Amino acid sequence: MTHSDFLSALPPATRAALTHRSPTAGLWHLAGHGGVIMVLGALIAIGVPGWWLLMPLQGIALVFLFTLEHECTHKTPFASDRLCDRVGAVTGALILNPFTWFRYFHLAHHRFTNQPGDPELDSPKPETRAQWLWHVSGLPLWGASIRLILRLAAGREHPAYLPARARAKAEREARLLLAVYALAALTLLWSPLILWLWVVPLLLGQPFLRLYLLAEHGDCPQVADMFANTRTTFTTALVRFFAWNMPYHAEHHVFPAVPFDKLPALHQQMREHLRVTAAGYVAFSQAYLARRR
Repeated sequence: MTHSDFLSALPPATRAALTHRSPTAGLWHLAGHGGVIMVLGALIAIGVPGWWLLMPLQGIALVFLFTLEHECTHKTPFASDRLCDRVGAVTGALILNPFTWFRYFHLAHHRFTNQPGDPELDSPKPETRAQWLWHVSGLPLWGASIRLILRLAAGREHPAYLPARARAKAEREARLLLAVYALAALTLLWSPLILWLWVVPLLLGQPFLRLYLLAEHGDCPQVADMFANTRTTFTTALVRFFAWNMPYHAEHHVFPAVPFDKLPALHQQMREHLRVTAAGYVAFSQAYLARRR
């Protein structure tokens, strides 16, 4: 069975139940995720003993806001479209991933998943262990993000997936981000706190997000069937929490309109049809590296 066959066989009532956006599930989840960031940030700010050991944890919580921003591009985590857009914009600002641009980048990724036209293929997956180390460090990502924001702000970013009707908004957003980042940098004149609460944690947390994202499509066949070109990774409830259930990634690609809180139910219905899975991120990484020299 292909993913198209699976979708065609879903009864209308099941489709409706799976795509229903809860008025509370996303808000509670956001409160939990945001609460972790605020508590860790407060402990770092007041300098509790061993506060520096909390920075990688703060970084992981921060960088995994990417998965929330990702969900907001689909307008699925909250019942309100406006709230999805606003939360997406804020989370994108926090991780240097401009939301308007990312929405169209990501929609193109869904349209051409792991096929010609998928913008994710413009940045090839690491093919050697040395490339893997460089990729996982997160350093290439930060450089690419800064260059992207500067190109957008200068009106020089014209990818095929960003329609003309959205380009002006994406450019205004990039200019606003540059202003926000400049103001944040100015705070360093009287306090280094922003370094310990945001900048350094982001640097420390990014390798964990790189490892996570590599599992989504890394080494998957470049075919049209979502059951084959996308990987679902079986992991802990804690990882699923911070990743907003996106380890159920094949499920998400098969039916992107399903909100994060309904993905476990969708997984139960399609589990026997999945063709590419991993028994955790350590297992995936070990297998990925075993195929490289």
